[in-house]
Amino acid sequence: MAFRYYSAEVIRAKRPEYKGTDEELQSAIDDISLLYNSALKELNTKLDVLSDDFDKKHSYMPIHHVKKRLKSLESIIDKAERYGIEDPINNLDQVRAEILDIAGIRVICNYVEDLYTVLNLLLEQSDIELIKIKDYCKKPKDTGYRSLHVVVAIPVFLVNRSVLVPVEIQFRSIAMDTWASLEHELRYKNKGQLSDEIKEDLKDCATQLAKIDERMARIRHEVIDDGNDYSDF
Repeated sequence: MAFRYYSAEVIRAKRPEYKGTDEELQSAIDDISLLYNSALKELNTKLDVLSDDFDKKHSYMPIHHVKKRLKSLESIIDKAERYGIEDPINNLDQVRAEILDIAGIRVICNYVEDLYTVLNLLLEQSDIELIKIKDYCKKPKDTGYRSLHVVVAIPVFLVNRSVLVPVEIQFRSIAMDTWASLEHELRYKNKGQLSDEIKEDLKDCATQLAKIDERMARIRHEVIDDGNDYSDF
């Protein structure tokens, strides 16, 4: 099966407390993989169409690139345990109801205002349901992290039913994504431990990059106002 990403034997070896049969476990794993991978495909297509149509109308593509990911089952279970879900491997329905970032898509835009433009266009679609939003652009985390986090539900149409599947979208500018990617790599290489001095340096870098984002936005609008090909944007 093209959508299978784990076998029951592998999971049972790591989670021997599972009470059902291998067939039941495999069915549950395959259901997660099919539904959430399908939701990612659906959402990615919507974003592609929006960006292409925006380019047609305004000679400008607001989306620089998109990244997709599906959490591993181990990551899903680990997060469920941190959320206080008891015996998550035997309560996968509850896990799916409470863990909203099993499927994730990162939308990298050229400018900060593009984040909100793409989000608003996406939310105007009648089959997209907004679940929650956290704006770390307007209110950055203490680390300096900036991003616009949105969870939406998107319908996945199967052979005999349709299912609303949550997907977390992280909207970032190129500068935001650069900082977040490098900061994550530094934390990962140092097992999550960074000195206070390094943390302050990283926070300062985030602040400087935010200023560059603002400066680039001003330059962009100066160029637009001068009447170039994007003047109708």
